[in-house]
Amino acid sequence: MPKPYSEDLRGRVIEAIEAGSSRRSAAERFAISASSAIKWMQRWRGTGSVGAKPSGGSRSPLDAHGDLLLGLIGAQPDLTLEEVRAALGESGILASRTAIWRFYDRHGISFKKNGARHGAGSPGRGSGAGELEARSRRA
Repeated sequence: MPKPYSEDLRGRVIEAIEAGSSRRSAAERFAISASSAIKWMQRWRGTGSVGAKPSGGSRSPLDAHGDLLLGLIGAQPDLTLEEVRAALGESGILASRTAIWRFYDRHGISFKKNGARHGAGSPGRGSGAGELEARSRRA
């Protein structure tokens, strides 16, 4: 995301408009868009500030329930995201699996597959070559 314009430039545009220049002509004079000059003037009249609004730093609604979420995993570390979601639903908290995953990711908690299950494995050669050798010996 690009950086906001400096407060100095914003102040000079506001001064030009206050001195009688139209917003569009002030924007053209300072090489900014007309919409920027219009919005800066609205902000100046509404709040008295020429500074840029804060940007970034969104917060999740699940942060308010952090103790509950961390407590669920602390008590039973092998819960799935869907089980966590169901437990939250019982408490009246609605959340998607993605939101829950992002919450735990921000707190350094990951959901790893169980190593004891080993998965399906790759379809490598396996014992196929041995089977061929056994057939050739019989013949």
